Amino acid sequence: MPEFGRTPVVLVAGLDADATARTANALVVAGVTLVHHDLSRLEEGVVVATVRSVDLAGDEHATTTELVLDHGCVSCTLRAHLLPMLRRLHRRSSVESIVVQLDPAMEPERVSWAISHVVVADMPGFADAAAGADVCVRATITCVAEDSWLTAATGDEELPGAPDDDERTLAQVAVGQVRFADALVVAGCDPVLREPWESARLMAVLRRLVPRAPMMIELPQRRVTPILLAQLMTAIPPNSRRGRVSGPHDPLLSGQPPLDEDCGVRLVEFNSDRPFHPQRLHEAVDALLDGVVSAQGRLWLATHSADALWLDSAGGGLRIGSGAPWLAALEPDERSLEDPVRVAMSALRWDPVYGDRHSAVVVLVHRPDAGRIQHALRAACLTDAEMAGGPELWDTFDDPFGMAHVDPCDDIELSDPSTHPAQKGEKP
Repeated sequence: MPEFGRTPVVLVAGLDADATARTANALVVAGVTLVHHDLSRLEEGVVVATVRSVDLAGDEHATTTELVLDHGCVSCTLRAHLLPMLRRLHRRSSVESIVVQLDPAMEPERVSWAISHVVVADMPGFADAAAGADVCVRATITCVAEDSWLTAATGDEELPGAPDDDERTLAQVAVGQVRFADALVVAGCDPVLREPWESARLMAVLRRLVPRAPMMIELPQRRVTPILLAQLMTAIPPNSRRGRVSGPHDPLLSGQPPLDEDCGVRLVEFNSDRPFHPQRLHEAVDALLDGVVSAQGRLWLATHSADALWLDSAGGGLRIGSGAPWLAALEPDERSLEDPVRVAMSALRWDPVYGDRHSAVVVLVHRPDAGRIQHALRAACLTDAEMAGGPELWDTFDDPFGMAHVDPCDDIELSDPSTHPAQKGEKP
């Protein structure tokens, strides 16, 4: 149902273009419009936009347009066509909801952020505003190929067909699409051709990445249908994401994922009230690049006292960038504007000297070696002598991270990674 007069939007994402298309098209019933941007020709500066709708009388309408962009990037696509299109569709009386079928290279979290924050200007008859003034993300459905997703999510392959300035890996996109999902459609393969243990391992990973997400298995003899998808949507719990972009100080284990080991898959937690030594942390991150599906966490670095750093990894790629200020670094009037839940939780662990500063990392492994990861991160924290030296000593440490860091690296590679859009303020 519309929220405060806004038109509901369902995002459909996934690396498997065929499974994503089947799911998106199955959602198109009377009163629903499908919008899809094909980015396969992005390097040519061309995006193929398809709009297909079924009006309330049951008649189908479809248009396909080749869009020529000034700059071949996803941001241009969103600003130039998708976001204005969402605002226009909102005003059509025949459109009760919208389905956005995302290209395999697109991540739903970035699209949701853009819908809420990117101002769409210079539209005749429209006030300058974000598309979120007219539409709301009702749900994100991510499609997962049973036979290939885990391989993609644990590798270090570059994103196929991505422009030169797109540094994301295939694993980062795969994990990002699933982590943001409210529901999953798993495109199953022939069980005769797949070991049951491999399927069980995939399920163990998915249940720990998105524990709240209901799931349906699509088989060749049981394809997705409007009825099955309606049942899946109904099963999405009220406290699911529904387009909400999380921040670096949000809980890292939301949804109460299983903490036990299953098929060699488990979650490893690390917490410390001591800051990391920057050089030793740089050496320790290698422990997060082998046998790991993903890792996320906020870091207290001895050379960064004002802001938490945000760590985000998938497969063989890891990025560390600026996150958001610690409460202890804010003025009292600024602190009063922060999330009351965060303020209350921070008060429970408040240190009289360092306030809420701490490190917390959650690692999802598929080849369990919790001791190796815990030892590497613990050894990277400051020693008693270094803690006694205080910030005056800490400021003398060599800092290989600078403002942002990408691994693996040969030397120290500093760049502007695509870190959390919620706190960086960057557009998708």
